[in-house]
Formats: sequence, structure tokens, C-alpha cells
Amino acid sequence: MILLLYNLMLLAGLLVSAPWWLWRLATTEKYREGLRARLGGVPAGLLRSLDAERGRPVIWLHAVSVGEVLAVSRLVSELDGNLPEFRVMVSTTTRTGQALARERFGAGRVFYCPLDLPWATGAYLRAVRPAVLVLAETEFWPNLLAGCGRRGVPVVVVNARISDRSWPRYRAIRGLWRPILRKLTAVLAQTEVDAERLRALGVERAMVGGNLKFDVRATVEAEATRLLRVQAAGRRLLVAGSTLDGEEAMLLGAWPELMRAEPELAMVLAPRHPERFGAVAELLERVGVVWRRRSEMGGAEVAPGEIVLLDTIGELASVYGLAAVAFVGGSLVAAGGHNPLEPAQFGVPVVMGESWENFRAIVEEMVAGGGLLVVSREGLAAGIAGLLTDEHAARELGEAGKRVFEHEAGATARAVETIAEVAAERGGQ
Repeated sequence: MILLLYNLMLLAGLLVSAPWWLWRLATTEKYREGLRARLGGVPAGLLRSLDAERGRPVIWLHAVSVGEVLAVSRLVSELDGNLPEFRVMVSTTTRTGQALARERFGAGRVFYCPLDLPWATGAYLRAVRPAVLVLAETEFWPNLLAGCGRRGVPVVVVNARISDRSWPRYRAIRGLWRPILRKLTAVLAQTEVDAERLRALGVERAMVGGNLKFDVRATVEAEATRLLRVQAAGRRLLVAGSTLDGEEAMLLGAWPELMRAEPELAMVLAPRHPERFGAVAELLERVGVVWRRRSEMGGAEVAPGEIVLLDTIGELASVYGLAAVAFVGGSLVAAGGHNPLEPAQFGVPVVMGESWENFRAIVEEMVAGGGLLVVSREGLAAGIAGLLTDEHAARELGEAGKRVFEHEAGATARAVETIAEVAAERGGQ
């Protein structure tokens, strides 16, 4: 009954929003890309890839976008190494996530996740025939879960979390969620708070597994990092990552004060969303600073005061390793922040704004350990300038952040162990 109600509401929502979707499909390429696949048309290339190794049971791992792909990168490699009898296939929802997953894992085992429509999810479950479905974070799609239930496919959730922002919504309709979430085989939550919330929603096997992002290490040096190491050899770099609309303007407003504090400073500016690269380029042009695109680096030396717009995907994590100071975006605007662990792994001093609820556990741990500086909008320039001029304070902040990063590692091993146990119970059938 719950599933029927959900599908009726889903159908009604699609009918009402059809004009908007048709307009977006006609005007925006990212909405058209992979549409047939999302609607249940399993690509011929994926079918060929599956048929080529049909003797190996499949672990289907779903990661929504770039952040989730990065989080599960080490998990995929560990599953490959520890469970060689299985083949790990990876699905994503967004175009940027798809591009990064294909780069990281190989195009032959990456595909778009179908929309949560009965016929679409059914088509992929019949084609992939997973022995285990692994979901990253909180991708609880009723039709996909119901389809797994009918086929006896166990479902494991890793890195699960219920954010402060989404918790009231989940709690308000927990009666609807309970029959769906009760079917999950095992759920590894990021923190005890997340585990308690999941249990309250009806997840019977919710346990603390830790945060996979503590295990993510930029082991492959990006091309941007190699270029900047040479072309910005005499500069100190402020790397501002995952910035959102409004934050670039704040950073540019702080730029004169930062240049006074450190005349040899240059900045790498990495907007969170690729569709904003053009808008940020226009902003840099209007402000009148010296700047260049990463995609058009050339061979010229990066000058003091110059800004490099990182208009590429998947290179930020590695570039953080060059930073004298790192700023993590989504935190000066009310967006909940992004992951401060990417720069922390290098021992880089990390600065964030006051909006960090999406990464509450991580931020609280780093602040408590003396490994993160939280600043207000008004204190942005002074906070970064202070770290640029006080090398001792910057070094202590960076080392403390790295200690937190290394102390909290181990979530990947726990996830692999849980998935292996579930796969063994399934018997690889």
C-alpha cells in the first residue's frame, strides 16, 4: 500500500512538472545526457560488459555525485582487492559524478542509475542481477529497494547519515519510511547520532561504521597539481575549494588585505558546480584581477596576486596539497559546508565559514582537536591573513587537522567486512 501510494504521488508529480522538465530537456544538455538509460533503457555497452563476465556475481554500488564518488573511491579498490570473485559495478546520478566515476573506475563498469520508476529499476535489476546492492549515504529509493526485496537482493548502506536539515522531514513521515527501511540488510552510519536517527526511522540493523571520507587519500597527483608545482613555484597558494554563489565575491573582497599580508600570494579558485565556471570567470573579469583558467594554463609563471580558476573536475583534492592555507566553501553561505578532510589529509591549515551542519561530526571533531579555524564572513580576511603571517600557528593547525584525519580512519575496512559478510550469506547467487 505504501509503495502504491508513493508511485501514485510520483506519477502525479511527474505530470504536474512535465512542462518544466520538457523545457529543461530542450534547453540544458545535462538533463538530456543519459536520459534513455535513466528511464530504463539499459545501454548496449553495459549489457555487453555484463555478459562478458556473467560468471562473476556483481556488487552494485551507487554513489550519487562527485562527493560520493570520491568517498567510495577507496572502498571500490578495497572491494576489488578483497573480493576478487565479485565484480564491482558503479552507478551515479549526476553527469559530473558519472564523468569522475568513469575516470576513476573505468567506463566499462560505470552507468547511470535509473530513475526510481518501477519499470526502470526493474530493467536494471534484471540486467545487472546484483548479488548485493550497496548505497552510499541516504539514497533510499522505494522502488529500487522494493525490487531488491522481491528478488532477494540484500541491501547495504555505507556512510549513512541523516543531516540536521533533513531529520525533521524524515521524522515527520517516519511511518511511511519504516516499512521501506526495515528491509535494509545492514546500515553503517557515520556517527552514533546518525545511527540513532536511522533506528528511529525503522532501520533494524543500524550500526556506527565511521565516515568513509576519513579514509579518502589523494594518492594520484592531478595534472593541475603538477602544472602548479612548476608554474607557481615561487608563490604561496590560497586554495579555495567547493565555493558557491556569493563566496567568490567575498574572497575577492578579502583579496587586497590578503595580498598585503602576503605579497607572494596567488589563489586557486575552485567553484563547486561546473555549470558556474562561466559565471565565476565573468566575475573575475569584472573585478579586474589577473587570472587564468586551469584549462588554459599554458606555460607562463603564475604571478603574485594572480587567480587560477580551477575549471576542471576531480583535481581539487590533489591541488589542496599545494596550499599554504585552504578555504572550504559552502560555509560562508547557508549551504551546510563541504568536506574539510580533503585538505586536512595533507596537513594544510583549513578555514571554513560558520555554516557546516552537513559535516557536523567532522567539523566538531576537527575543531575540538585544534585542526580547523571557523570564521565569520566579516572575519574571513583576518582569519586567512593571520595564518599566512603566523607560520607557527598555521603549522599547528595543519598538523592537528591531519591527526584527526588519521585517527578516525577505518570506515573502509568496516564497510568491506560488512559487505563481504552479506555477500557470503547471499552465497554469490
